[in-house]
Amino acid sequence: MGRIKSLMIKKAALQLFEEAEGFTEDFENNKKLLKDTMPSKSVRNKVAGGLVRLVRKKRQKESSEETGNENEEVSNERRND
Repeated sequence: MGRIKSLMIKKAALQLFEEAEGFTEDFENNKKLLKDTMPSKSVRNKVAGGLVRLVRKKRQKESSEETGNENEEVSNERRND
């Protein structure tokens, strides 16, 4: 079972995700990008983990939209025949 993050951590991660570019699914990379902006090591690690989660959600949403669009095109073609 995973660790539950506080609302402060979630909001900080979301704000950074929307404003900045370059965050990836790699925790270590995100941690390095946050090195100068976070007040403490534990907060930095929690926010970096939150960013990983947001990037994964975004990627999953994009891939599901792509497959959803393909399925719609196939069903539209069948209706036209």
